[in-house]
Amino acid sequence: METKKKYYMECHLAGRKYYDADEVWDKLRVGTVVELERDLENKFDGNAVAVMYSDEETEGPVCLGYIPREDNDTIAAFMDMGWGGIFECRISRVNAEAYSEQQIYLTIKIKRRQ
Repeated sequence: METKKKYYMECHLAGRKYYDADEVWDKLRVGTVVELERDLENKFDGNAVAVMYSDEETEGPVCLGYIPREDNDTIAAFMDMGWGGIFECRISRVNAEAYSEQQIYLTIKIKRRQ
């Protein structure tokens, strides 16, 4: 049996307090799928990869934060080469009581090419 997805990494959501996670906080649960989006205009990080949430009720995607700088170089490189669609990102932990940088964790997997 072929594996459909391969675990790549887990990381915290960086910059959570500076972006719009509070707007959709009640919708963020373990297992929620979020999208990775390359941010080529980011003046703080040349490899910036934003974490976006959207559903039928939100008016467009909501930026929750970013993949941490120390973890984003390979993902950014794949996205820059047109392979961004290989990643699946889901929320793996949510803890409202934790420090803002530790409130949301993400699991990123690589999907099998169709």
